[in-house]
Parts: sequence; structure tokens; C-alpha cells
Amino acid sequence: MSTATKPTAAALSALDPVLLAGLADLELVAKIIVEGLVSGLHRSPFHGYSAEFSQYRHYRPGDDLKYVDWKLAARTDRIYTKQFRETTNMAATLVVDTSASMNFPTRGVRLQPDVTKFRYAVLASAALAHLISTQGDAVGLVAAGGRFIAPRTGRQHLRGLLAALSALEPRGAWPAGQTIRRAADRMTRRGLLLVFSDFYDDEDRAFAELRRAARMGHEVVLFQILSRDELEFPYRNDFEFTDLETGRSVAVNAAVARREYKDEVAAFLERWRSRAGAEGFQYSLIVTDTPPDRALRNFLLARRVR
Repeated sequence: MSTATKPTAAALSALDPVLLAGLADLELVAKIIVEGLVSGLHRSPFHGYSAEFSQYRHYRPGDDLKYVDWKLAARTDRIYTKQFRETTNMAATLVVDTSASMNFPTRGVRLQPDVTKFRYAVLASAALAHLISTQGDAVGLVAAGGRFIAPRTGRQHLRGLLAALSALEPRGAWPAGQTIRRAADRMTRRGLLLVFSDFYDDEDRAFAELRRAARMGHEVVLFQILSRDELEFPYRNDFEFTDLETGRSVAVNAAVARREYKDEVAAFLERWRSRAGAEGFQYSLIVTDTPPDRALRNFLLARRVR
């Protein structure tokens, strides 16, 4: 697509994710998505340099009087001082599932084309990387196969990270637990761990490593990405389904299997949602026919409430 014919950011952000997924320039796509999702948020959804209020405590002789809350003293006849917690620039690490299952759907059964889960994960992670980097915070990347980019700041670093994202390919199985563990261990201080996956691989090990990362002090955010077909099972009659990771095929009567399949998927999603909530992780289920700016905007609004 030539420069003269590129759609405007405002136009693209409102369009189907398939169009965004078809653009080769990941930096352009990230800018388009970010432009759509941050409008009206008014302040950063991530922490940067600041001194955040932590708690009150009773005044002690020698405390600095500038931290005394005189309004509170007038109401209660007791003197309290404010205590603050210093925060520094945030370091975030993106963890992207590169398993072959993320390459679904390779072909859709719907009249409209669909974007693969993997491509959607790349678009969403690129947009958040752009947003985090633009506000002056550090962002890095961990993927299967030893791919690691340490969190850093700066425009050149962001371009290198987006190039690395563009080069990723979904294939084989994803060592979910191992990859998450490496990401948590490589972060030299407490940070934000953003994981993009369908979470089909090694569920218990993956969750154990997410819990470990949280206990190390990292904030864990989960984006579970699925296609509409995986949720609704729109197939009819007899089908032969092939596992994208193992190549194993099985013949299924779709009409007979539909109810059991949908019950299993509902239980699987509820298991991830409830376990994430119990551990204090921020969890988002994203369906690939949702415009990325809308999905990420919902995530950021929920984060602001948290």
C-alpha cells in the first residue's frame, strides 16, 4: 500500500480487525490502535514516576509538619501525617504464545474472513508496547525459542521490539510454564507481566508459574484470546478436526458433539477467569472479531477502576 493511499488512523481504528491484521507495517497498526483506545482516558493507565499516598499514621515528635493533614486534624482533634510510597518508571514484559493452536483459524467456516489468534495477539501486544513506550516506560518481550528482549525505553528500542514481534511465527507446542518462568526471572525488578495466549498449553504448570511471578512482586495481566468459532462451534454434520500442534486427526459428528464441546469450553474459560481473580490477576477474554482498540480500551478502563 502506498503512502498516498494509506487510510487515516481514525478510519482504520473503527474497522474490522481483519483489515488491521492485513497491514504489514506493525508500527503503523500500533499507532492506529493506540489512537483509538486512549481518547478520553485523560491519564495514563500505567504508573510512571510519582509519589503515591500510602497511609496515615499518628504524628510523632520530629515528623515533618508539611506532611500533617490539618483538615483531618480539624475534624478529629487528632494529628496524623501522610506517608507516601515512591514509584519509579514501570518495566513491562510481553509474553506471546507462539503455539500452532494460535494459528487458528487458518480457514474460517463463516462468510466473513477472520484474523488468527496469533495475529491478533501480535497486534494487541504491539499496541500496548507502543502505549507503554510512549509514556516513557520500559517494555520488553519474551517468546518461545529463547527470544528475549530486555525491557528498555526509547523509540529505537520500540522499533526493534516491534520488528521482533513481526518476525514471530506460530508453530508446534508452546512451553507455557517455561516461557512465563523465564520472563519473570529476567525482570530485574518488580514489573508488569502481560501474557497473550489461548492458554490451551500445560494449563496447571502455566498457572503455577503465573502465581510464582506474582509472589515475586510482578503484576500479572492475562489476555485470553479465542476466535468466535471456538466459542460457538458453528460446524454442521460430520467433520474431521486436525490438532494444529500434533497433526492428529479425529472424525466428529458436529451436531452430536456441540453441546458437550460448548460445556467444556465454558468450564475452561470460567476456570481461568476464577483462578485469575482469586490470585488478583487482571484477566481479559478477547474474541478475535472484536476491534483491537475496543478490546484494549475495555482493558484499560477496567485497569483504571482497579
